[in-house]
Amino acid sequence: MNDTNHNPLHNPILQFGTSRFLQAHADLFVSEAAQTGQALGKITIVQTTNSAQGAARVAAFRQAGGYPVRIRGWHDGAQVDDERRVHAVTQAWQTGSDWQQVRAAAVAARVIISNTGDSGYQLFEADHPGLVDGDVAPQSFPAKLMVLLRDRFLAGAEAVTIYPCELVVDNGTVLRELIVNLARQWRLDAGFIAYLETGCVWINSLVDRIVSEPIEPIGAVAEPYALWAIEAQAGMVLPCSHAQLVVTASLREYEQRKLFLLNLGHTYLAQLWLEKGSPAAMTVKEAMRDGAMPDALESLWQDEVLPVFAAMGAREGAAATSYLAQVKERFNNPFLAHRLGDIAQNHGEKIGRRMAPVVALAQQLCPGLAQPRLRAMIAQAVQPGVQK
Repeated sequence: MNDTNHNPLHNPILQFGTSRFLQAHADLFVSEAAQTGQALGKITIVQTTNSAQGAARVAAFRQAGGYPVRIRGWHDGAQVDDERRVHAVTQAWQTGSDWQQVRAAAVAARVIISNTGDSGYQLFEADHPGLVDGDVAPQSFPAKLMVLLRDRFLAGAEAVTIYPCELVVDNGTVLRELIVNLARQWRLDAGFIAYLETGCVWINSLVDRIVSEPIEPIGAVAEPYALWAIEAQAGMVLPCSHAQLVVTASLREYEQRKLFLLNLGHTYLAQLWLEKGSPAAMTVKEAMRDGAMPDALESLWQDEVLPVFAAMGAREGAAATSYLAQVKERFNNPFLAHRLGDIAQNHGEKIGRRMAPVVALAQQLCPGLAQPRLRAMIAQAVQPGVQK
């Protein structure tokens, strides 16, 4: 896997999303892999919103010299505090002002990566079939991607591998079905719909790294731990080979542990922070030293979550307990300023994705488990006036 592509107009990796998470995760992986010839090539980044902040990021990505990622924390009992430089991103566009360039970049790409946020799969009523051949980008990410894949279909481009990184269970499958259904609603031709279903490789993947704060205008501070778990599929093209990228036949075990322990733990701390009216700038590290908050979180893990893993079998129970010990170490990382205010964004949606599946699984595997705190949060999240 060698990076022989030097023309930024034909970068083989197209990425939707400019978040600091992607900067310190997928982009860093590709950059590090390129140093040993293990990267597919360079990255073109696409900003899907038209905010002033997004425009500033795009402008910064276009500058030569790369950007910094500072890795801080503990690894194998040793303190890590070093800065790495990411050189993988060589082009950036905004869909609002650079739609035609984005369309050309999509036809040239071999891999598409996305992380479009907690509401990234939301559709918009304003999008309509006339946008398929128009000069204006659709509003929703699924509609944008559908138009770009249609361009590839009409151009006869080779199969593309799509790696959604949104925190949605079976994210590749969900995104494929969403786009296929949208193509049917827009009455697009049967050949294109068949191409969406069988001519693209849709990957279910899971990302795991705490990225706590930005370095302006681009760059980020992140923990040493990182995982990109990818569910193997025939014909898939990897963006890179990397020690923290795992190709697995079964994504579910990675997915459930991260969602039900780490992500759920973050959302529960955010819930406690909202209820207590704690300081606006409180971080996860500070919450874990607050006394009542870590005790409540530990009780939630032990009483309402770990029993669900135990009900899956001894192997999963032991793996979850081991992963939780690692999560606690990560939550207590003294170097990361992971603000609860950031975690609390789209709080209602996160409760639906992180808490509700644990309760549903408990009903199947251990129906006698009470789970009062999880149930109370779910009930509150569906009430009018709750932040979504």
